[in-house]
Amino acid sequence: MNSRLSNATLAKLPAEVLVPRYARNSVTPGIVHLGVGAFHRAHQAAYVDACLADGASDWGIVGVSLRSPDTRDALAPQDGLYALAIRDSAGEQLQVVGSIQSLLVAPEDPGEVLAALTDPRTRIVTLTITEKAYLRAADGTLDSAHPDIVHDLANPGSPKTAHGFLAESLARRRAAGTPPFTVLCCDNLPANGATLHRLLIEFARLRDSSGRAGDRPLAGYVADSVAFPSSMVDRIVPATTDADRARIAQQLGVEDAWPVMTEPFRQWVVEDRFPGGRPAWEKFGVTMVEDVRPFEDMKLRLLNGAHSGIAYLGLLSGHATVDRAFADPSIRHFVDGLWAEAIPTLPQDAGLDPIPYTAELAARFSNTALAHRTAQIANDGSQKLPQRIVSSALARLEADLLPEHLSLVVAAWIAACAARGKTFPEGHFTDPLDAALKDLFGRNLPTAEMTAAMFDLAGFAKGHAERRKLIELVATHLVRFEQGGPKLAFAALGIGNEPPRLAD
Repeated sequence: MNSRLSNATLAKLPAEVLVPRYARNSVTPGIVHLGVGAFHRAHQAAYVDACLADGASDWGIVGVSLRSPDTRDALAPQDGLYALAIRDSAGEQLQVVGSIQSLLVAPEDPGEVLAALTDPRTRIVTLTITEKAYLRAADGTLDSAHPDIVHDLANPGSPKTAHGFLAESLARRRAAGTPPFTVLCCDNLPANGATLHRLLIEFARLRDSSGRAGDRPLAGYVADSVAFPSSMVDRIVPATTDADRARIAQQLGVEDAWPVMTEPFRQWVVEDRFPGGRPAWEKFGVTMVEDVRPFEDMKLRLLNGAHSGIAYLGLLSGHATVDRAFADPSIRHFVDGLWAEAIPTLPQDAGLDPIPYTAELAARFSNTALAHRTAQIANDGSQKLPQRIVSSALARLEADLLPEHLSLVVAAWIAACAARGKTFPEGHFTDPLDAALKDLFGRNLPTAEMTAAMFDLAGFAKGHAERRKLIELVATHLVRFEQGGPKLAFAALGIGNEPPRLAD
């Protein structure tokens, strides 16, 4: 099979494959997306594709990879097209998405990225760069000592970080009299828009203090003139395998170098603050709201928190995928207990309905067609656990309630990290703190001391009155993992073989 998915081969695809219902050559760019990975292509790009098919032809996407050329190299020969495989246990529907018009690689030509960001047609910049790329220190502030931040402050015209690109392009737009774009964060950060806004103001202040701003400080402009609506995103997107590529190629009749796997479910909740305009996303299922925080809290604590628990407990129990881990009666029972602890920490006056939500999550976790790898979800735990697990655990402690299941997830993360290079391959999953973690594990500290050191290293619950109690709970669970693995840890929670159903 030599033919490749492209504009020229769209007409040759089988009739059951959904294809773009608009003239791609009539689309103009309106969005620059930083971090053009699989999640963006399964989520925001698919929503924009629907808007383009509805006639909104001025909202095409310029995709930017901040690190690797892999996505560009895969999709550029395909005119930016790719297949989205929507899979559940009943079957698979293929949709070719055409909303990405061009792909740039920042390290190769930062000037080209800045040109796209300063283009007056660009009115929205979206981001899915993962939690670790926001370069936060343990206390949540900008890590001003990070080498890439230092580089960007010294070299504003050739930045490496999202902060550097946003700051320089906003400075250039202001100088040219071009209105600022809206910055829409789509990563799993608490209050993600407000968080990125704060970090970019910190970066701009550092830039201003270097003397590069002249008599026009940038920090005040970013603070007062640039919109940063928060959003909540939800869709499970497993990593694409070679087997997926072969299967998709067989169905398409042409090669696709990087199709994307996903589930039927998708959700996007967005604060409606877009001074420069936006696509009519609400026509296609996006929920536009004044305040995204309640939705974000429910998703982070119930979906993402359960996902992290399933990942680490699944790894430690020998399960390679989420559906297999969730089918384990002990893990299934544990997740119900986790939800029972987390639900009371959610806002009680926001109209949330967590019981049906968790029932839907259970069905999604049971999707055997996705093969979502536990090792993929386990990546970057030090960046993910604070908002997914630690915040809920602290809220329970503040209410004089024990977070037994929540604290066990943190212990499972530590145990899984310590198992790499032993029962797991060395690089089975990764974390931004890996170098420091390797050093810490090599010191062979007593469990209680090691747990406290892990909290210090990751910045978990820093300065919180209940921090010591949470450390003690985690250390107790960790001892059980060390002595008898997940089986002993589960037994201490009274978990048997027949899980109760929270939604019943």
